[in-house]
Amino acid sequence: MRPAAFLPSFSFPMQREPDFLDNLRSELRDGRRWLDRSIVLAYAVAAGLSVVVFTMLAEWAFDVFMHLYHHLGGWFVLVWTPAITALVVWATRRWAANAAGSGIPQVAAALHSGLTDRDRSRFVSLWLSFAKAMLTALGFLAGLSTGREGPAVQVAAGVMHHGRRWFGPRSGITPYGLLVAGGAAGIAAAFNAPLAGVVFAIEELSRKFESRSSGLIIAAIVLAGLMGVSVFGNLSYFGRILVTRLGWDALLPGLAVSLFCGVLGGLFAKLLADSLTGAPNRFNRWRARWPVRFAAGAGLAVAVIGLVTGGATFGAGSEAVKHMLAGEADVPHFYVTLKFIATWLTAWAGVPGGIFAPSLSIGAGVGHNVAVLMGGGDIAPALIAMGMAAFLAAVTQAPLTSFIIVMEMVDGQALVLSLMSAAMLASLVSRMLARPLYETLAEAMLSAAQLPAAQAEPEQEAAQGREEETAESAERAAGR
Repeated sequence: MRPAAFLPSFSFPMQREPDFLDNLRSELRDGRRWLDRSIVLAYAVAAGLSVVVFTMLAEWAFDVFMHLYHHLGGWFVLVWTPAITALVVWATRRWAANAAGSGIPQVAAALHSGLTDRDRSRFVSLWLSFAKAMLTALGFLAGLSTGREGPAVQVAAGVMHHGRRWFGPRSGITPYGLLVAGGAAGIAAAFNAPLAGVVFAIEELSRKFESRSSGLIIAAIVLAGLMGVSVFGNLSYFGRILVTRLGWDALLPGLAVSLFCGVLGGLFAKLLADSLTGAPNRFNRWRARWPVRFAAGAGLAVAVIGLVTGGATFGAGSEAVKHMLAGEADVPHFYVTLKFIATWLTAWAGVPGGIFAPSLSIGAGVGHNVAVLMGGGDIAPALIAMGMAAFLAAVTQAPLTSFIIVMEMVDGQALVLSLMSAAMLASLVSRMLARPLYETLAEAMLSAAQLPAAQAEPEQEAAQGREEETAESAERAAGR
């Protein structure tokens, strides 16, 4: 009797060793594939450059506002800011209604399955990219509490989406992939942070990359980010913070920052969602009936808040964050509350503009306040950075993107675990208070446009898988 007879037998298909020369010849013969890749990368360059131009335009507009504010007197803004805000809302509603707001919900809406190219063009297009850039710059010219990073997502996505006309069904490059690449390219170029762009694409825009084009999408995101690096230099957004070794004495302050940012960020997300989706109340009825007058009133309130804070709440708040990190903060103790209100009123007015940068400044203010209460010291920069990551994560409920953005913005590799923990905890607290903000706004946009809502995620992934399998089968048939 042979013992081996009782052992189960397994048979594995023999795998051919990859032949480098054969694969190289196959790649070189497929000229169409290389042309498709070249087109995608060319559009990625165009998307990155469009964000660079938009960034320069927004910064110039805000510099003009601050020059007028300092030279014409503070009371000048009580007329200037409401007038420009009303003008922006009137122009937005007349010529580019879907340019209003952040821009990320528009891209998220365009990514929903079941939409045609014509439907997607309601949310992303070259015209909307141009209108978004110009109208957001006017918002900075008004001194509103707004950001340019969310709008950069819609600007870059509109440029990338334009490239869909060059690809056929066998290319493997879908409008879905182009939109993901474009949206993430906007974050990468706006923050000068390519890694954050890749993570944002996975966490916020898409639960997974399309397997056939994932490498090309990542290459497009990085290439768009390099456009910003080539123009603005390979520098961190807020410089490099010096952090001493964090010990157990930093646990309680860090926990306080994370929890407070989680609660405040969750309330902020809920407030924005209720305001922007038209939750029934008297003020939203006024907003629906007289949108331009409502915008003027919101602009006046933002102007008053700016005067009270000595100009600290105007714009994105980046200068205030830099001063906090440098230990030279000259903002009032109630900066967090007033910046919170100014950012909410700016978004509620209906102007094109984002909340990323204002959220970072609010979170920095929370970290700064906790550091002051704890007696300051060497841990203050770390608490400020943790506040930035925590509040942004609470508002967006995208903790990975949030902590990586902050890590790249402050060159804070030494704070990786602290930033990650703060972002995760704040996002968890926020989820108990509010639904995901961008998803809620995207659903409201689809409903307002009378378009089909997104199918369940498994169905979307299955549809993409079938699309990829069809394309692969067609290529194999063509090869034979």
